[in-house]
Amino acid sequence: MAKTQRKKSGYTAESIQVLEGLEPVRRRPGMYIGGTSIEGLHHLIWEVVSNSIDEAMAGYGKYIEVKLLPDNLVSVVDEGRGIPIEKHSQTKLTALETVMTKLHAGGKFGGEHTGYKVSGGLHGVGVSVVNALSVMMRVEVYRDGKIWVQEYSRGEAKAKVRSIGRTDKTGTAVVFEPDPKIFPEIEWIWKVIIDYLRKQAYLTKGVHIKIIDERKRIPAMYRRAGFCFDGGIRSFVEFLNKGREVVNQNIFYTEKQESVMLVEAAMQYKDSFKENVLSFANNINTTEGGMHETGFRTALTRTINDYARKNNLLREKESNLTSDDVREGLTAVISVKLKDPQFEGQTKTKLGNSEARTITNSVISEALIEYFDKNPSDAKAIINKGLLSAKARLAAKAAKDAVIRKGVLDGMTLPGKLADCSSRDASVSELYIVEGDSAGGSAKQGRDRQFQAILPLRGKILNVERARLDRMLSSAEIKALVIALGVGVGEQMNMDKLRYHRIIIMTDADVDGSHIRTLLLTLFYRYFEDLIKLGYIYIAQPPLYQIKKGKEAKWAFSEEEKDEIIKQLSEKSEKATDLDAKNKESDESEQAAGINIQRYKGLGEMNPEQLWETTMNPQTRVMLQVTIENAQQADQAFNILMGSEVEPRKRFIQAHAKSVQNLDV
Repeated sequence: MAKTQRKKSGYTAESIQVLEGLEPVRRRPGMYIGGTSIEGLHHLIWEVVSNSIDEAMAGYGKYIEVKLLPDNLVSVVDEGRGIPIEKHSQTKLTALETVMTKLHAGGKFGGEHTGYKVSGGLHGVGVSVVNALSVMMRVEVYRDGKIWVQEYSRGEAKAKVRSIGRTDKTGTAVVFEPDPKIFPEIEWIWKVIIDYLRKQAYLTKGVHIKIIDERKRIPAMYRRAGFCFDGGIRSFVEFLNKGREVVNQNIFYTEKQESVMLVEAAMQYKDSFKENVLSFANNINTTEGGMHETGFRTALTRTINDYARKNNLLREKESNLTSDDVREGLTAVISVKLKDPQFEGQTKTKLGNSEARTITNSVISEALIEYFDKNPSDAKAIINKGLLSAKARLAAKAAKDAVIRKGVLDGMTLPGKLADCSSRDASVSELYIVEGDSAGGSAKQGRDRQFQAILPLRGKILNVERARLDRMLSSAEIKALVIALGVGVGEQMNMDKLRYHRIIIMTDADVDGSHIRTLLLTLFYRYFEDLIKLGYIYIAQPPLYQIKKGKEAKWAFSEEEKDEIIKQLSEKSEKATDLDAKNKESDESEQAAGINIQRYKGLGEMNPEQLWETTMNPQTRVMLQVTIENAQQADQAFNILMGSEVEPRKRFIQAHAKSVQNLDV
């Protein structure tokens, strides 16, 4: 009888790897900072700054300075207590080296001897993770009258902690350089850093945060900024509602320590439809909400209804206002600080502590009752806003139901103007939204019918910035777009039914084209925000010029690129000059000593082959992906540009008019 031979798998004890020190961080950086993209890169700054913020929240040091230095270096200095430098009983290293080179080492893990009541950071591992992912880090500690220093490279100490002098101040100074072996692109973005630090200053009232950009290529006007808000999140709400018509003149604000948690909240209603609620736990933006946000919403809905009933603002036969009714137009910031936060997910986007819901609910209910009693006119205005929202909701539902009953949005009948693609795989399918029949004709002929669909729009669509759902659905052009997308609208929206994973706005390079693009972006932002969040919205980048010399033709997508191409072609012909076709009213080709310059103002001016080659061919095209990296700024921008208030838009135009180039009017 033959014996069965069992093949060796090769999986033995030798297959088990033990990663020492900070090596796990370098092997899997995404587990600690979310990835190695530009967003992950900036998380390094957030982690170092969070240590300084923690010191400020603990009552030590109200000044933090961030510097962007040449050669990708970043410096963060605070006036806190300074990291301890005594020997640690477990590691036998100084506390400084322990904190900088060991995961899960720090004064933020609870216990009676903890150094912090609350803290942010990556579950207490932040600064060591930054060290692991930096090719160089230097830490100076000002403590006990001395200056202590230690340097590191990729998470390992290069020498022992040493004293280099005396000082009267306290605090910590960290300088680091991200490791190019970890981050494929190292580019500090001033605007991203400014936005983050401003938000941190709002959340930690009274703290002074200063940023200085010492990189040589940055213009002097952008090199420094500072933030300090004594009003805290009350000032944050004022900032978010700046330039808007508000409903309650007095901002609701409360701050109360209850049990193991500090609750701080501020809110104000604006005369618009979109809700803007931001929640934070230990200064960390909980973008997916959590228990504290749930407690806030529950308290808000119940308290408003109770007050409305008590004061006869809701009739007996009228139903209670829903959560959606009382949240329409709401701007609110909820910030909680607690000892042992439990975040769901490594990136900390949702707070899971059950006690946060109960405590926030209690604090908000009590404070809101007091606010209503002291501000009856504001209370009445808020409730009337909710009542108006309820009536509009019922009217919109009736109008939408009527539309649905007629089968207009059931996805069964695609609009006749849609030239659909043959593929039914949404992950590879593209929808080009084009301006007018002329461009639509070129796009239909030039496209790849297998995966590219074309939807031409006639004229400018409805501005939905202040339009409710029922009015929006009465627009034929918007209705055609909604049907083409296939996801539905409102609470019946289902992203699983989306027919295209690339929705590309392709408009002319003139004022009308820009206006249509803005109207479409407003529509997507206000009613289909998930499409932007999922990364499905793009803006096509058609060329502005075709530049020919002999049989050689090149495309320029900007003025700078045009000038560079002309310069290159001119090197072949010293007599070549640019007669600047922009100043000509006609779109005919200009000749400049053998160089032909064609200015394209409309997509319809291109033949199908040219449109495919420059704008639609996945191998050669350039597209901009629309993102919502800062939803608050996007919300403000859309309100200024598309809202009903003229004065903020006028100020915006006056402020930016001089920076506009090549305005076609």
